[in-house]
Amino acid sequence: MSLTGGVLEVVPVLWRSGDEPPVTIPRDPAREAARRELAKRMYHENDPGLLQRALNAFWDWVERLFTAASTATPGGALGLVVIVLAVLAVLGALWWRLGTPQRTPTASATLFDDRPRSAAEHRAAAEAHAAQGHWSQAVQERMRAIVRSLEERALLDVRPGRTADEAASEAGRALPGHADRLRAAARDFDDVTYGGRSAGEGTYRRLADLDADLERTRPAPAATALDARQGAAG
Repeated sequence: MSLTGGVLEVVPVLWRSGDEPPVTIPRDPAREAARRELAKRMYHENDPGLLQRALNAFWDWVERLFTAASTATPGGALGLVVIVLAVLAVLGALWWRLGTPQRTPTASATLFDDRPRSAAEHRAAAEAHAAQGHWSQAVQERMRAIVRSLEERALLDVRPGRTADEAASEAGRALPGHADRLRAAARDFDDVTYGGRSAGEGTYRRLADLDADLERTRPAPAATALDARQGAAG
């Protein structure tokens, strides 16, 4: 240990046995020797891993960000928490009202897939989904059952690529007493399939009732309908 220029400097000393004078090591080589010693694996066995260091750095950054934001926000940390909760509430309300955004354009959406199935098959699929509480899929299959049934009864022409709106509009002309319910069913189908909405049991039951009512409905013969119109005009 030596005192030079008012600064106390510690100089490593190696003591020897007997009367030999101690051996001193210059500061720079001593520092390098200490660095090599401390770099050995035995001194770092309990150091945090790369992932832990990254997480620590991330949480430190979040803490600094939160501290800075709470300092700039009226009311401090409590005011910041209130603002964050309000933003989350608004986002939740928008998601519930608008549903999940979908990339599929509604203009080109078709009712059926490539594999044709009968109305009975679509009804069975709808009931299977309903039994599991999968109301959105049940609504889709029930609407397909309605349209396929009308095609099987020749009330609609079989036309690939038809949309639910087109089917409802065409079927409404053949069965005017159910036109409004058909249009409502088509809207439910579009909302679930392309609008990201989630259907409930009530929506499915409305389509199932419409399907049953349409099965019992028989369109009036064309001649009878023409006579009725002429009588009303006279």
